[in-house]
Amino acid sequence: MKKTFISMATLVLASLFSASAMAKLPAPSDEAKAKAAEAAAKTAHGNKVADFQLCKSREKVAAHYYKTAKASGKPTNPPVATPPCVDPGAFVAAAPAAAPAAAVAAAPAAGTKPAAPTASGAAPASAPAAAPAKKS
Repeated sequence: MKKTFISMATLVLASLFSASAMAKLPAPSDEAKAKAAEAAAKTAHGNKVADFQLCKSREKVAAHYYKTAKASGKPTNPPVATPPCVDPGAFVAAAPAAAPAAAVAAAPAAGTKPAAPTASGAAPASAPAAAPAKKS
């Protein structure tokens, strides 16, 4: 009897907490969306940096292996062709999207002409950011 009561009480409490967990949250603001996008971009760049560092360390280990194997007279297999290590460069934060939109909205109000669309139909300010430059 006690086990049944305890299991029923646990079931009731679990259903109460699960109902509150499934409540609908409000949509994130534009600022929160921008912050999340920047955090995702930083994470992606960090992953690219980690991949680059791993690639360089693998090349260093392989070079050391071939050097010591050759010095000791051990036979080696030819190295496997791999893509070159690409340095992602420093992280560059993307320009906020709200600033160009505000500038375009303010331009007609000031009596000036808005930026002319390019051949692709988009304004030059809204073009996607270029890839980061390589370090030299």
